[in-house]
Amino acid sequence: MKRIEIHKVLFPGKKPNMKEVERYIVSFIKNEYVVEETYDVIRIGSRFASEYCGSLYTKKLKGAALKAKANASSIIDKLIISATNRRWIENKDDKHINDAKLGWYRYDVFFSLPVSFAGEKSVNYYRATLIARINDEGIFLHDMVNIKKEDSKPFES
Repeated sequence: MKRIEIHKVLFPGKKPNMKEVERYIVSFIKNEYVVEETYDVIRIGSRFASEYCGSLYTKKLKGAALKAKANASSIIDKLIISATNRRWIENKDDKHINDAKLGWYRYDVFFSLPVSFAGEKSVNYYRATLIARINDEGIFLHDMVNIKKEDSKPFES
């Protein structure tokens, strides 16, 4: 497992502006990245930015997890490349009958985010799940969910 470090916090504060994050993510559209572990080619489609920033999961996030998701957008390419533990999930939702008609892949990702509190600098460690939809046109990144802060440095990179 490889942990990706976020070196610069682009979206500070406990409640980052997800519209700014969405505008930032648009620059990744049409890019594709290869997962080192599985050689899957994952594309960034035109709907990724709105899903990443406006999903029900994202709307429920608060505090550190929301800040982590917002800032993880700056390393989304590296997270895809380093993704691990791919597993396939059948599509069970009618609203995705066409865009995920071949199901979903879920991948584990690990990243760190620098933080400062009262002048003290530290690093928070996170794990999350990337979700990619599969259809006849390929594999498309859909969202990042299950963001969990680790209690301590979980492993060496």
